[in-house]
Amino acid sequence: MRIVVTGGAGFIGSEYVRRRLTADPAARTTVLDKLTYSGTEANLAPVAAHPGYTFVHGDICDPEVVDQVMEGQDAVVHFAAESHVDRSIDGAGPFVRTNVLGTQILLDAARRHRVGRFLHVSTDEVYGSIAKGSWTEESPPAPNSPYSASKAGSDLLALAYHRTHGLDVVVTRCSNNYGPHQFPEKVVPLFITNLLDGKPVPLYGDGRNVRDWLHVSDHCRGIDLVLHGGRAGEVYHIGGGTELSNRRLTGLLLDAFGAGWDRVAHVADRKGHDLRYSLDDGKIREQLGYAPQVPFADGLAATIAWYREHRSWWEPLKERAGLR
Repeated sequence: MRIVVTGGAGFIGSEYVRRRLTADPAARTTVLDKLTYSGTEANLAPVAAHPGYTFVHGDICDPEVVDQVMEGQDAVVHFAAESHVDRSIDGAGPFVRTNVLGTQILLDAARRHRVGRFLHVSTDEVYGSIAKGSWTEESPPAPNSPYSASKAGSDLLALAYHRTHGLDVVVTRCSNNYGPHQFPEKVVPLFITNLLDGKPVPLYGDGRNVRDWLHVSDHCRGIDLVLHGGRAGEVYHIGGGTELSNRRLTGLLLDAFGAGWDRVAHVADRKGHDLRYSLDDGKIREQLGYAPQVPFADGLAATIAWYREHRSWWEPLKERAGLR
């Protein structure tokens, strides 16, 4: 199978590409990535010599580049997105452009070139906030940030192409990812790298906000199951099964470094901060045999070790992003 992976130089996309090419010497994978601040070809260095690997430096909002990449492909796995909520609050324009317009350009090209399957990677944030229980795939989107609104728009657009044009579209919505290669503006790598540097960690508000944590390798395993076994026109949730408040997560990270709460800098809460996300992932478990395989304690310890051992990867990124 010939696959285009958009955003394949980013955190989750590069994990997917590395897993795919490492597992299959015959795999054919074309990565299309703009290499914005959060994407780097260094993430793909372990598989750069694979005979089936092709890298294209380009923008999913460029119809000519997208059209060239789509020719002869069997499937698209669409990771490319602007994804940091804080940045979307500061300016929504790039989020609408990349997440909505970029997805539309990809969908149109997939139609023209008769691509067999289009897997659109999305997020639990499209549902807004839930006080109790968990969302199912039938729950209506109710996004509360410019980022999540742009992702909800791209989800609905992708599903509309299935219903209107018959394009073989599947959508995945995941919980919060963590693991190696994550850009250090996100909470887990930001706190880890700050603690490694002896700096304080910025905790929003009172830390009551709750998220479900999913190791990136489990997420990619779920994506592959949906790519090969999901039903066209369907949405699938991919969960991690570990709900933690931000305060509890902070405590675990402090404990891992032998640090105390004096290392925490309480900062003003994010505008419109969703209190809790929770996905019911029974559908993918029952239909496709998914189950997360990385216990959170093990995954977090391995993630800390990775950042400890890869300063040369994250230090330049934090410098360029003004995070040091």
